[in-house]
Amino acid sequence: MTKYHFGQFTPEHLELIQEGLELYNTGNYWMCHEVIEDLWMDAMGDNARYVYWVVIQLATSLYHHEDDNLNGASGMVNKAKGKIDFIEKNHVESDIMDKYLDWQRLKRIVKKIPHSPKLSDFKELKSFKFPLKQGV
Repeated sequence: MTKYHFGQFTPEHLELIQEGLELYNTGNYWMCHEVIEDLWMDAMGDNARYVYWVVIQLATSLYHHEDDNLNGASGMVNKAKGKIDFIEKNHVESDIMDKYLDWQRLKRIVKKIPHSPKLSDFKELKSFKFPLKQGV
């Protein structure tokens, strides 16, 4: 059994975020934001909350993208990049993220979006789906 340190993303975090990920995958970006935001608020002091924060900001980015709001979409994706950097530097990443969030692929997709993107630059992010697993 894998041992996780405090602040690292664990199976418990994954269990909590499942509903939000399902909403994200079905394109219900605003509801995803709302559900995960509650988790984020409750996780003060836990660096794993930055994973929640990334998903919130990506969902919000895609919500803005759907309205052709390039400023909102790019602002949120650029903030998410900063949270990804924090996650990497503070050892929040775990095997759970790679297996159940397809984290490495998601990071590549997000980091590939230019700082000043066009709406078309969000195509790959828009098609990304979290690989949800049952019975986590």
